[in-house]
Amino acid sequence: MLKVIKDRMIMLVFVIFGVSIITFMISNIIPGDPARMIVGQRASQETYEKVREQLGLNDPLFVQYFNYIKGIFTGDLGTSIRTQQPVMNDLFTYFPATLELVVFAFIIAIFFGIIIGVITAVYNNTKIDYIGRIFSISGVSTPVFLSGLLLILFFYGKLGWLPSSGRLDLTIARPDKITGFYTIDSLIAGDFNTFKNAISHLLLPAIALSYVQLSAITRQVRSSMIDILNQDFIRTAKANGISNLTLIFRYGLRNALIPTVTVIGVSFGSLLGGAVITEIVFNWPGMGKYVVDSIGNLDFPAIMGFTIFIAVGYVLINLVVDLLYLVLDPQIRE
Repeated sequence: MLKVIKDRMIMLVFVIFGVSIITFMISNIIPGDPARMIVGQRASQETYEKVREQLGLNDPLFVQYFNYIKGIFTGDLGTSIRTQQPVMNDLFTYFPATLELVVFAFIIAIFFGIIIGVITAVYNNTKIDYIGRIFSISGVSTPVFLSGLLLILFFYGKLGWLPSSGRLDLTIARPDKITGFYTIDSLIAGDFNTFKNAISHLLLPAIALSYVQLSAITRQVRSSMIDILNQDFIRTAKANGISNLTLIFRYGLRNALIPTVTVIGVSFGSLLGGAVITEIVFNWPGMGKYVVDSIGNLDFPAIMGFTIFIAVGYVLINLVVDLLYLVLDPQIRE
């Protein structure tokens, strides 16, 4: 495990360098002057030049990049042009909302993905399997914004069962911040009314966000389970009188989860990326909405900081996946 962690940390350094070079180049290629956006069009030339000097925009590009990469490794992602706050502070302010949505969607995707995958594998080439295949194909091929809009139209517009936007109703006070998760913070405070309201706001965006990854997990579990259930050791175990439930869950599912872990790990990273669109559709106040608003204002420090943040997240997710491999497959540890 120490070797895996060491290798991933080395990879993290290279990933940060690679992403930083790309984002830095893009920020200098795209037309736009951060100093002018800060001071406005009516500011004097003297004020404009002073701001450029403060931002280091008059330095050579290699000096600007050196300062930028130094800031990344010291936790300084610059100052947002739009909010005038450190980008790192902004990201940590909006991150709990995004993480709560992603975790909730992740739980839905894993839970239902594994269940549907197992059922369709056990009932292979039956009507149940065909329904599961249609469900998987439609999930993979449906854009997040479309599924989100359809959910809003049906559950909010037609039935009126669930809210369509935000984290809480306007009449509900935010719980005291402990974790940043409204669901957890409200439970800690014993406020079950706020908890129920937070869950109701989470359901639609989480379902829309999880649908694509749920379908991918379902397909992977089904494929792996069919392969495992046709192995000789399964036939031998069945001949020895082991029950079907034990065969399916103890021997079949555990072995099928080994290749599925990779899909699950990638799914979590994809959910972070997909949250950008989902947050716009459902007006969810997370990092996705923050970075889209930053793009509209050419807020390069915020955009670059968000990109670095997500890149680091992907590497850490891959680290967790590798460690899970070691737990699930003893042969890898040998």
